[in-house]
Amino acid sequence: MTGQLDVAVVGAGIIGLATALTLADRGHRVTVYDPAPLSGASHHAGGMLAPAAEVVYKQEPLFPLMRRAAEWYPELIDLTGTYSSAHTGYRIEGTLVVGRDRADREHLENLRAYQSAHGMSVEPLTMRRARSLEPALSPALAGAVRLPGDRQVQPRQFTQALYAACAAAGVRLVDEAVADVRDLPADQVVICAGLGARDITGWYEGERTPLKLRPVYGDVLQLRVPAHQFPLLNHVVRGFVESRPVYLIPRGDGTLTIGATSREDERPQPQAGGVHQLLRDAIEILPAIEDCDFIEATTGARPGTPDDLPYLGRVNDRVVVSTGYFRHGILLASVAARCGAELVEKRAPSLDLSACTVMRHA
Repeated sequence: MTGQLDVAVVGAGIIGLATALTLADRGHRVTVYDPAPLSGASHHAGGMLAPAAEVVYKQEPLFPLMRRAAEWYPELIDLTGTYSSAHTGYRIEGTLVVGRDRADREHLENLRAYQSAHGMSVEPLTMRRARSLEPALSPALAGAVRLPGDRQVQPRQFTQALYAACAAAGVRLVDEAVADVRDLPADQVVICAGLGARDITGWYEGERTPLKLRPVYGDVLQLRVPAHQFPLLNHVVRGFVESRPVYLIPRGDGTLTIGATSREDERPQPQAGGVHQLLRDAIEILPAIEDCDFIEATTGARPGTPDDLPYLGRVNDRVVVSTGYFRHGILLASVAARCGAELVEKRAPSLDLSACTVMRHA
């Protein structure tokens, strides 16, 4: 398919906005529909671009997508900067992963072996070296590694920058919900509505959606570092405390993000136990957190699938589906944008998407 197309993108989170901007930059007329832009899972995300640190055992089909997403991310950052001068929070310091006690150190060593076996760059560190990089780390930590290739964005800043870039690139932004894609006046439709994609009709046969999406809730905390302590951290620090994962993300605006719990209890508000757990474990890793200001606790619902792989592919002559990115939506936005645009243009995608076929759980 060649020439200028009228494209409707449903959803104004990071996936929808990145896809819309890419399509507009390719010369298409794009309209984005969302009744509450910038308010979904992206608003609560950590923003780690961590194809190595985010590795989960037995999810090998995800690894090529994550690696390619990291390679393509600078292009997405540059494209955003072409149309908007707003900050994205893009940082390149890398990640430190630490273990609280001997058992956590063993967990760390096993994970490092698994990461290395899959071609990921992981540098073992002595604790002396780790604390020279991040002096505020607890002296009681038992082990550390460094992942130099990891990056981060500030999701709230980045989605706002994408929104502004879309407007500057000529994308029409409509604050309306879409219930049926047949109502959209467009040549092509891209469904990027996260969990909301399961409620959109007009593209599949039968009464039930083929998308098996479920909400996976996560509590996330925002703190402010006092001026006399800033910067408290420079690297993203991920830790294991009694095998529980926790992450701490420093921001250039003086804030610090701590996350994230993971639960499937249909409770969309922050839970006291989750907030307590995150603070307790973060303080074990970075004791100076006790002196930070508490800004907020929020809960986001990540769109999970049965196999934790996204739905990304063409489903008929007019509709492309791009959703279900679970914990990796920020990182995989670069893949969603490039491959989504290629699918709209009916080109072969730049990455093998056979593991992401939309109808695989129908």
